[in-house]
Amino acid sequence: MGQYVAPIRDMQFVLHEFLNVEEELKAMPDYADVDADIINQVLEEGAKFTSEVLFPLNHSGDREGCHHDAATHAVTTPKGFKEAYKQYVAGGWAALACDPEYGGQGLPVVLNNSFYEMLNSSNQAWSMYPGLSHGAYECLKEHGTPEQKAVYLPKLVSGEWTGTMCLTESHCGTDLGMLRSKALPEADGSWTITGNKIFISAGEHDMAENILHLVLARVPDAPEGSKGISLFLVPKFLPNADGTLGARNPITCGAIEEKMGIHGNSTCQMNLDGAKGWIIGQPNKGLNAMFVFMNAARLGVGMQSLGLTEIAYQNALVYAKDRIQMRSLSGVKAPEQAADPIIVHPDVRRMLLTGKAYAEGARAFSSYVALQIDRELHHPDADVRKEAADEVALLTPVIKAFITDNAWIATSDAMQVFGGHGYISEWGMEQYVRDARINMIYEGTNTIQSLDLLGRKILGDNGAKLRKFGEKVKNFVEENGTDEAMSEFITPLGDLGDKVSKLTMEIGMKAFQNPDEVGAACVPYLRVVGHMIYSYLFAQMAKIALAKEDSGDTFYKSKLATARFYFGRLQPETATLIRQARSGAANLMALDADLF
Repeated sequence: MGQYVAPIRDMQFVLHEFLNVEEELKAMPDYADVDADIINQVLEEGAKFTSEVLFPLNHSGDREGCHHDAATHAVTTPKGFKEAYKQYVAGGWAALACDPEYGGQGLPVVLNNSFYEMLNSSNQAWSMYPGLSHGAYECLKEHGTPEQKAVYLPKLVSGEWTGTMCLTESHCGTDLGMLRSKALPEADGSWTITGNKIFISAGEHDMAENILHLVLARVPDAPEGSKGISLFLVPKFLPNADGTLGARNPITCGAIEEKMGIHGNSTCQMNLDGAKGWIIGQPNKGLNAMFVFMNAARLGVGMQSLGLTEIAYQNALVYAKDRIQMRSLSGVKAPEQAADPIIVHPDVRRMLLTGKAYAEGARAFSSYVALQIDRELHHPDADVRKEAADEVALLTPVIKAFITDNAWIATSDAMQVFGGHGYISEWGMEQYVRDARINMIYEGTNTIQSLDLLGRKILGDNGAKLRKFGEKVKNFVEENGTDEAMSEFITPLGDLGDKVSKLTMEIGMKAFQNPDEVGAACVPYLRVVGHMIYSYLFAQMAKIALAKEDSGDTFYKSKLATARFYFGRLQPETATLIRQARSGAANLMALDADLF
């Protein structure tokens, strides 16, 4: 079923050479002792766990899926999943980036981010169980009461208990303002919650002894819409005062959704039949608290797609070097064989390089944002924290949408490299395509992310956050504009930066007259911004590689070739995207609905 080799060399390049994380972390007292040796050791051990324990379960888990017992409401995960989770907990992986106050190891988000790439490459469906738990940890840490933190956070940090987010209902989907689940107050300070939720990833399973559900519901007399939503902590088993498990709470799995992909993860329909819960934060302010979880999940979904891009590329590359078919157009390359390996063919190389470039771009991008999260949470300078927070807010929807869109492209191309074999399940490639497709949907569809970027994050503050990021791009262009060796990267970067500024202003002016202009332009607009970010990152990485091109390390030659491919073949799609974004709302909205 293929292979997985963690791309440690490229991870080390991004962390040590591109981001210079050791120096960055020294400015944060909580991370001042985290050096290159610690980082490299975590990467190496993470590579062993993911390649040896998780990857062998990926294909079998997809074929077997999860099983629901309607009589008991129990869910059984695929063979080996539960045992792998025990190894994960025993290895301390759940605690990697958690606060030592609650039993965590206190390592930075930027390192945890690299580990999660490995998890998702090796087995996305399995990785969703602990991934959602980390989001629940972040939400409770930020908004929980001292009592809630004391009871629940150590269990989440250790991995003994897992977490979920229970948002969606069948009638409302993304429009959470329409949800109907109800919460009634009790004399002891708890709440009784009734309702039905769908699409709840890891909603029920046999991997941990307890599951903590973070549930959105309405309290009595709540305002209509999203302003009347509250957030509740609803455990599967109610904890006793000493932390042991008590009574079974009536929040149960009614069915498992039959999905296109991620079959190894139990996506559940959850029924709350008077379940006992405790409010998190203030009544009617639940979305504010849940956004901590949702934003963590959006970053996590970007990492899922990076993982899939990498694993699909790796296996397509191995296949292309081994599979022989036809002869090279420029002459025989393997005369000792009946045909040449398909990697000699230009279009096969295009597909492989697309995966390579999108994986390396996503790795740099996600690591960059993860480092900004560390700065936002741990830097001693308030101005630095504020600047980092603004940048994370701006880039989060791009992380989610751009990386997941690119993974759909890259995994499809990787499957195509296999020809007909790519569509046969035993080769494993079609699973990556199926798994990648869902990432464009959940935790806010990519259209929602595009609306968030353009409408809220950019036009909402008159472009202030975007201008700050644009200044970084502009400064880099000016600093390197006279370097002839960098011109092939700097010229298209500078040109795209100017076009993004003009496009943003044009759409903003149109939106004053017609709000539909934002909805019409937002999806191509986000891809343009995504390419501007990747152009900025690839240009910086190319500068490092140019300086070391003659070092004898072929890694840098490969990095340069990938950057050149990106600027020559992928970035130019921005010309079409800009024309699409500028074309306006009229060609979308003119046709009456009954004429479709």
